[in-house]
Amino acid sequence: MIKRIAIPTPVLTSITNNNLFYKMECYQPTGSFKPRGMEVIVKHYMANGKNSFITSSGGNAGYGLAYVCKNLGVNLNVVVPKTTAKIMIDKIKALGANVEIIGEDWNEADEYAQKRALQTETTYIHPFDHPKLWEGYSKIIDECAEQMEKPDKIILSVGGGGLLCGVLNGLERNEWGTIQIVTAETKGAAAFFKSYKAKSLVTLNKIDTIATSISAKRVSEESFKKSLNFNIQPSVVTDNEAVEACTDFFKQYNILVEPACGAALALGKKLSNKYTNEKIVTIVCGGSGFSLEQYLNYYKKTSNSTL
Repeated sequence: MIKRIAIPTPVLTSITNNNLFYKMECYQPTGSFKPRGMEVIVKHYMANGKNSFITSSGGNAGYGLAYVCKNLGVNLNVVVPKTTAKIMIDKIKALGANVEIIGEDWNEADEYAQKRALQTETTYIHPFDHPKLWEGYSKIIDECAEQMEKPDKIILSVGGGGLLCGVLNGLERNEWGTIQIVTAETKGAAAFFKSYKAKSLVTLNKIDTIATSISAKRVSEESFKKSLNFNIQPSVVTDNEAVEACTDFFKQYNILVEPACGAALALGKKLSNKYTNEKIVTIVCGGSGFSLEQYLNYYKKTSNSTL
């Protein structure tokens, strides 16, 4: 039997808002929800005789996959764009994966990764667009259903749409389909927000946000199509609001998460104050793509308040 790598995470009640709950995916071994999906997809391919993989990533997906591959004893090559933080590149390398730095953004890195997969007969793993990834992420909702009463709203950050697909699948399985899903993005990377409003997939011309972990120019087709069958409230926040939410969360739990996660945290606080009679869950997706020094630089650029 192959060991389990991703771990169950608790649901905590906010220290300041009794109607706000946090699903603590930041407690996963790599600091983000990514190992849940990466474990499922790697085991799937290993069962079919595959043992060498390549992926593209801006950080957390590659780190999560590197952790899974190290634990399962298989090879991995991670292609990252030039915008990827050195701290994340070093973390991926420390887990034994090879790292190539290609392209100005994730899209260019992904094109290269797919070509290399064909040239080297290596198994390509998409960082967010695959049913096996969504299967792993859907377990977040399975756990929530065991840990708490049915909430009124669930808030999550959206980048490429992998977490969103997983959450929607989990809602269906647990007969929680009537819950409102609030999607969180920053204004400079709002691909899902613009697609949902336009009622068709939109590809952004550029990314302009410090929340690099949710910086896909286009969300997956499946996440967009699937969202049309649910009660979705697409929302955006500023970089400033995302960073300030990270600060508030750090003050409560001594846990530092990325601004990509801060987007969801910012909406959680705002909505729990507005809808005081509703139970609201924020999925704390986490993130390990920056150091304390980088965070403080972000904070100085975007906030007028003090730590």
